[in-house]
Amino acid sequence: EKKVTPLMRQYYKVKDKYPDALLLFRVGDFYETFHDDAVKASSILGIILTKRGAGSNSETKLAGFPHHSLNTYLHKLVKAGERVAICEQLEDPKKTKSIVRRGVTELITPGVALNDGILERKSNNFLASVFNIKNQYGISFLDISTGELLIAEGNLEYVKNLLSNYDAKEILVCKKNKSDFINEFGNYSSVFYFDDWVFNKDFALEKIKNHFDVSGLKGFGISENNLGLLACGSILHYLDETQHKKLEHITKINQIIDSSHVWMDQFTVSNLELIYSNSKEGKSLIDIIDYTSSPMGARMLKRWLIHPLLDLKKLNFRHSSVDEIIRNEDLLISLQSELQSLSDLERIIAKVVTFKISPRELVQLKESLIKVKSIKDLLSDKSLKNLYKINSSLDYCDSIINLLEKTLNNEAPVNIKKGNVIKENFNSELDELRSLSISGKDYLNKILEREKNNTGITSLKISFNNVFGYFIEV
Repeated sequence: EKKVTPLMRQYYKVKDKYPDALLLFRVGDFYETFHDDAVKASSILGIILTKRGAGSNSETKLAGFPHHSLNTYLHKLVKAGERVAICEQLEDPKKTKSIVRRGVTELITPGVALNDGILERKSNNFLASVFNIKNQYGISFLDISTGELLIAEGNLEYVKNLLSNYDAKEILVCKKNKSDFINEFGNYSSVFYFDDWVFNKDFALEKIKNHFDVSGLKGFGISENNLGLLACGSILHYLDETQHKKLEHITKINQIIDSSHVWMDQFTVSNLELIYSNSKEGKSLIDIIDYTSSPMGARMLKRWLIHPLLDLKKLNFRHSSVDEIIRNEDLLISLQSELQSLSDLERIIAKVVTFKISPRELVQLKESLIKVKSIKDLLSDKSLKNLYKINSSLDYCDSIINLLEKTLNNEAPVNIKKGNVIKENFNSELDELRSLSISGKDYLNKILEREKNNTGITSLKISFNNVFGYFIEV
């Protein structure tokens, strides 16, 4: 029998809960992987695979990297199609006499990612779910990084087309439909299979209604018999399973309605090379026409290209708006300049809601909202009818800008642990603690002078030892 150390016993207990994930197990200043996970991590990351207890009953393969290198390595694992469970130390090792308590704090998968290293700036990162009853299919898409949640239902060809056009990075499928899915859709690099009950109608509707805090879906214009809702329910359940609890930025469900768009099957999209070229040296149509100034615009243009509008009124509005801009060269240059300096507001907002925002990104949010004010002002000419309509849809967001301006240093760091995030004079207690940390000796000298004056004893000294800390010596 293998001898199992307390640490490895704890590892196996956590690994049993996440058998399909590659487990990054925090040990001191390192994330360690063991056994098959170590072999995978070593191959994907190019790190050394070692053995502990070689040749003995307890021989263990392991591979690890320093904890501060997590962002360097994490995106490589996810882009290789791995689901990654991050197991952290949940208490200070110095404060416990037994083994440190550990637990999984986040499960990152190809379809559920908020890390900049994983996400592509100009493309959505969709998680999809597909469910079928005989020949009728329901499908749902979520981009957790922007909060977009979509559903649709239809036949096999229609759902295949959507799956291809939306370029899902990960797909959820019902276990009982596994063989059908592989036969009809082929092998996708990242597929996760759920038990039947996750796609139960009552369960799915309860999940959706609880998330949006509604009693029915009429407000979204969706029938409760829509098969896409069963797929949507499984996505919301998957977010629970992957420890993503803060989802206030997902505020609505949109139906993918084809009656207002040109229908193109996946072969048409591929043969026209709309998004991807069919040759190594070639360029797709999106490569040629994408002169957007922001990642948000690039994602919208891609969506417009694979779903061309049929609504003449909306098309004319788009064309007339462009016409108003290009007739006014100064306006065009100013708009481009402002848009190019915008941060990715959609993804920043998702990070705010999910508590993954850095101080530096909050400063970028403030600066971007100030740019939105400038854009609104540029579109304030009432003679430009279409642009003025866009102007009226923009909000100045003054209260948010003022809060961020009042609170944050403009040079706030990326990592909150480095300090210097909050401005001086924002909080008196913080100012006092900062002063102590910088000028502790001056503070002690002031205490000494005060006590000398109060007591009349001029020979007072401040001393220090490991038992009492600082003390006054008479």
